[in-house]
Order: sequence, then structure tokens, then C-alpha cells
Amino acid sequence: MQAQIREKLSQVIDLVNNVLVNPDISLDYSIPEESTEDPYVLLKYTMNESHVQEQKIPIKKNYLKKTPEDLANLITFFIEQFTEQIESLENGAQ
Repeated sequence: MQAQIREKLSQVIDLVNNVLVNPDISLDYSIPEESTEDPYVLLKYTMNESHVQEQKIPIKKNYLKKTPEDLANLITFFIEQFTEQIESLENGAQ
């Protein structure tokens, strides 16, 4: 089961990276050894080449039932929300 999840998330990361055009964003995924924890995608957003904001996007069991394409779309949506939030905070602070 872990191998299937790992393969699916790898496909999802590849799909997201193909549409993601922001070089300040990197993605990785984690599949905890404990079956009680959800796998997640770790989103890192680097601002000004020094400050890094991170967010874990949990992949709930019902998300894992989605196709890699649908899951990639969902994660892309979360990324867009996160970057808009960071950019509005950054612009508001100036």
C-alpha cells in the first residue's frame, strides 16, 4: 500500500511541477511510517532568496481515491491560496 501511495504522490508532484511556473516554490512529499498519520506534500516558498515559508498539505484518505490529475489540481489550488496569502501579507507589511 505504501508503495502505491508513494508512486501516486510522485506522479502528482510531477504533474504539479509541470504547471507550476514559480521558481520560488518547491514541493516534496512525505509518507509517515505510522499508518495513523496522513501522507502530505510539503510546500516551500522562498521569498527574497532567504526567507522560507513552509506549509504541509495533508493528503487525506479520501484524497488518495482521486486520480493523480485530480489530486494535482487540488494541490495546485492549495498552492495558489498559500502563495496569495503570503504575498498579501508581504505586500501589506511594506
